[in-house]
Amino acid sequence: MFRLFKRLGAYITAALTGKFNEVADPKIQLEQAIIEAQDQHRRLKEQAANVIANQKQTEMRLNRAMEELGSLNAKARQAVLMADDATKKGDTKKATELTHAAESFASRLISVENEVENLKTLHLQSSQASDQAKSAVQQNSMMLQKKLGERQKLLSQLDQAKMQEQMNRAMTSLSETVGQDVPTFDEVRDKIEQRYAKALGSSELQGQTVEARMLEVEQAAMDTEAQSRLSQIRSQLGLEEAVSAPADDAKPVTEGGTTAV
Repeated sequence: MFRLFKRLGAYITAALTGKFNEVADPKIQLEQAIIEAQDQHRRLKEQAANVIANQKQTEMRLNRAMEELGSLNAKARQAVLMADDATKKGDTKKATELTHAAESFASRLISVENEVENLKTLHLQSSQASDQAKSAVQQNSMMLQKKLGERQKLLSQLDQAKMQEQMNRAMTSLSETVGQDVPTFDEVRDKIEQRYAKALGSSELQGQTVEARMLEVEQAAMDTEAQSRLSQIRSQLGLEEAVSAPADDAKPVTEGGTTAV
């Protein structure tokens, strides 16, 4: 039963994720991905800084231990020399005390030597981890810069895709029905052309009727009357001879004064 609910939960999650991806704005998702990559790079840098800091601290501890080791070695040698000198002088008490001091320095020297060896191993490991952390930060920085460079390209492609989708929808709407009560562009065009053709046909039929012929006769009569009225006006103005055609008996005169036949 538990496995069934688990599988059902996974199925619902996948279904909701698919629906969300369908309606989500790719531009916002792209910005979210960039922000997440930047946050991941920031966290990686913080982790790398901690690793490098640990390596630096180990290095400082090793340097201090090395300095202490050198100091203890010198003190132990000095104590041994002083104890030997006291023995030669017959000062047994002082020789014994200096010998005990030399032994204490020697014991501390052995302890510091072990600490130095451990710190050397730890420093080697921390140095390797530090180098790996630096390399990881560098590689991730290059990947982040690549993503930032691709972001503008993807945004441009997204804008082009949106424009192309709008053009496709516009072209599709010219040949597909938008809704049940909305005609297509082709249907409206056919309707207008049909109406226009019908009007032209009706006009041609009107030109063939008796009424059209009567209007034609009336227009011709009006044109004739207008020409007659213009002739009267020219006659009153004395312009009739100037505009009339030459008489048939008007013959051109030759150089000899005779009339040309």
